[in-house]
Amino acid sequence: MYKRREYVELYEKDLAKWALLRNVNTVVKQSTLLPGDYVWLDLKTGREFEVPIGAVVKLCDSGQIQVLDDEGNEHWISPQNASNIKPMHPTSIHGVEDMIRLGDLNEAGILRNLLIRYREKLIYTYTGSILVAVNPYQVLPIYTADQIRLYTNKKIGEMPPHIFAIADNCYFNMQRNNRDQCCIISGESGAGKTESTKLILQFLAAISGQHSWIEQQVLEANPILEAFGNAKTIRNDNSSRFGKYIDIHFNKRGAIEGAKIEQYLLEKSRVCRQAHDERNYHVFYCMLKGMTADEKKKLGLSKATDYTYLTMGNCTVCDGRDDMKEYSNIRSAMKVLMFTDKEYWEISKLLAAILHMGNLRYEARTYDNLDACEVVRSPHLTTAATLLEVDGKDLMNCLTSRTLITRGETVSTPLSMEQARDVRDAFVKPKALRRSIGLLDIFGFENFTVNSFEQLCINFANENLQQFFVRHVFKLEQEEYNLENINWQHIEFTDNQDALDMIAIKPMNIISLIDEESKFPRGTDTTMLNKLNFQHKLHTNYIPPKNNHETQFGIQHFAGVVYYETRGFLEKNRDTLYGDIIQLVHSSKNKFIKQIFQADVAMVV
Repeated sequence: MYKRREYVELYEKDLAKWALLRNVNTVVKQSTLLPGDYVWLDLKTGREFEVPIGAVVKLCDSGQIQVLDDEGNEHWISPQNASNIKPMHPTSIHGVEDMIRLGDLNEAGILRNLLIRYREKLIYTYTGSILVAVNPYQVLPIYTADQIRLYTNKKIGEMPPHIFAIADNCYFNMQRNNRDQCCIISGESGAGKTESTKLILQFLAAISGQHSWIEQQVLEANPILEAFGNAKTIRNDNSSRFGKYIDIHFNKRGAIEGAKIEQYLLEKSRVCRQAHDERNYHVFYCMLKGMTADEKKKLGLSKATDYTYLTMGNCTVCDGRDDMKEYSNIRSAMKVLMFTDKEYWEISKLLAAILHMGNLRYEARTYDNLDACEVVRSPHLTTAATLLEVDGKDLMNCLTSRTLITRGETVSTPLSMEQARDVRDAFVKPKALRRSIGLLDIFGFENFTVNSFEQLCINFANENLQQFFVRHVFKLEQEEYNLENINWQHIEFTDNQDALDMIAIKPMNIISLIDEESKFPRGTDTTMLNKLNFQHKLHTNYIPPKNNHETQFGIQHFAGVVYYETRGFLEKNRDTLYGDIIQLVHSSKNKFIKQIFQADVAMVV
């Protein structure tokens, strides 16, 4: 791995080499530019996130300069707009493997460096010991066994940038220093984090050299995790809707001897509703495509378009995926991970029950001047009860009424149609999937047309990762340079600590106010929003609603402004099951169902 002194030596050499050129360029007239010279072109359109773009001079005629930018567009620069172009540092012209060496170490320089390398199918670039990867959205022939051998036991920088170099560095640092290693994989939605995780696992399994059953199990865990935790979104056909931390355990010989996978932030609401042009979790569509006709008959299943929970986004087919083939991969992976046929069937029964529950229909009623409802009798209710192994009448009662105990008396209160649907949806939302080089693969930053509680949690996690990056790449490095009295130019950077403080750290932060309101029986999304506005309306990172009728608030994140729709916030944060549902689960004859809801049942029994 590069040493800090090497960075500084390179930086100081560049400083000495190009200081004179920079000084000359600040005073040189634009007429001295020649065809073939590279420049930075600032179009000054005033659009958000605009940065100067690279361009090459084509003609210099009577004070007018014609340039061709990196996107193939031609521009004529008049003498009056001569300040719109600036000479480009030589290191930015053809790009560098390590962006520490860029003379134009700014946003424009970094983006252009990534662009020209990407166009040459060079998707990996270093920034010191950090690897930047740009998703190629195609399979490149750079992950073969030969590539693994080329990158084994090499220092970073000896070979061109590659994900295998990072994995190799982790592995041999662990071996040499006898210390645990951690690799954090972050980026926006669709950036390729999940694929990068799989590639690191592939390298570690190959380099340990044992080719054992446990290594195969580590690799085969991914198809199952993706089936139950990934879905098609508008940005990504295989978007991870949960974060995961994979802990790989090695013995003293460097062979994999076990792994532990922890998941968090699972987007439970996707089971019940999806945005337009998005799908539910892959596993539902895969099982309906891949199961035999006999299996589907036993579960009372048909095709994806017949189920409410699978059609909320008006999208049941994903062009980039073969659901039938994926189901075969899921079944193979289950066998490698030693799922028994009984366990497979119990999982299938639960998934089928969820689909049948989603197809239940309600009719409004009024009892004693109270809003109430009834479940319309249908085969879906009977089938769901059969699959869950509970009494059909008990299931219907749990979905339409709530039992309260007051002063030692048990009172049954009817539920309105809206409340009944909420109870049904809370029941079917998946419980946590229960089942050291550490691999942290987390959601990317998200900003959709409608953003809810899940996006707030996801973006908060990414704010933390950004602060980690800022702290280690900028803050600590600059502090250490100052301590060592190294002569260097201070780099300006955006610190997102204020946003983090407002969201979750300082007293009366956004998360704590949401939690507080969730605990109040009379708390609503409206009262929660009022408290957020009262507490944070003057904060520079908080954007209050424009009027009393709006139900959104905004946060200025490091990656931009995101507006959050507060309807449903408290219900999602509470994520609780009523006692009636817990008692129903307790009465089930199905041990698998009881096991899944074990923690909830224990709280009631």
